[in-house]
Amino acid sequence: MNTHVLFEHPLNEKMRTWLRIEFLNQQLSCHLPVNSYATALHFFRNIGDLLDVVERGDVRTELLKELERQQRKLQGWAEVPGVDRSRIDSLGQQLKQSSAILLSAPRVGQFLREDRLIALVRQRLSIPGGCCGFDLPTLHIWLHMPQEQRDAQVKSWMDSLEPVNQALSLILDLVRQSAPFRKQTSLNGFYQDNGDDADLLRLNLALADQLYPQISGHKSRFAIRFMPLDSENGTVPERLDFDLACC
Repeated sequence: MNTHVLFEHPLNEKMRTWLRIEFLNQQLSCHLPVNSYATALHFFRNIGDLLDVVERGDVRTELLKELERQQRKLQGWAEVPGVDRSRIDSLGQQLKQSSAILLSAPRVGQFLREDRLIALVRQRLSIPGGCCGFDLPTLHIWLHMPQEQRDAQVKSWMDSLEPVNQALSLILDLVRQSAPFRKQTSLNGFYQDNGDDADLLRLNLALADQLYPQISGHKSRFAIRFMPLDSENGTVPERLDFDLACC
C-alpha cells in the first residue's frame, strides 16, 4: 500500500492542457476492449472530452515548440563535465524523431472528428440516457458486431492519436525529471515560494495526514494551502513537512 500521495499542479495554460490530454488518454486505455454499453460510453465520452480539449488551441504547435526547447536544453547539458553523453544523444534522437513524426501527422483529432460513429455518439452524450438503443441504433448494432471488428476500429482511432501521445509522453517525462524533490515545511497549513519559471509543481504528501493541497499562482510565484480531507473534524498541523519539486 502506498504511504504517500503525489499531487501535480500546472503553472501555465500549456501544461494544464497537456495534463488533461494525458489524463484522458489514460482513461481511454482503461476500459478496453469496448465490449458493452458501459465500456463504449466511457470510451466515447473520453474521446469527446479529448476533442473538446484539443480544439481549444493549437496543441501540435505547442508540442513542437517544446520539443525544440528540450533539444536546446539537452545541448546545454551536453557541455556539463561528467554528463552521460550516450544518454543525452539518445534523448536528443528521440526528440528529433518525435518532432518529425508529429510534424508530418494530420491535424490533432482530425481522423476522430471525421468519423461518423464518433460524431453521432458525441451529439447524444449531453442528453440524459441519450445513447440508449432506440435513440442511437447505430451504436446498438455496432456493439453487436464481432469483437475483432470493433477492436480493429478502436485501434485505428487510438493509432491516430499516437504521434501526439508519443511527443507528449516524452515531454512530460523530461519535465517531471527536470527537478528533484526537496523537503519543505508549511506553517499553519500555508506555504509560498517563487516559481522560477517552472511549468509544473509536484507534491508528495503522507497519506496518513489525510491532507490535500489547494494551489494558486503561476510560473513566477505560487502559494499552497493544505486542507483536511475531513472538513469538519480534520486538522492541519502547525508544521507540516512535505516533498516539493518545481519542474
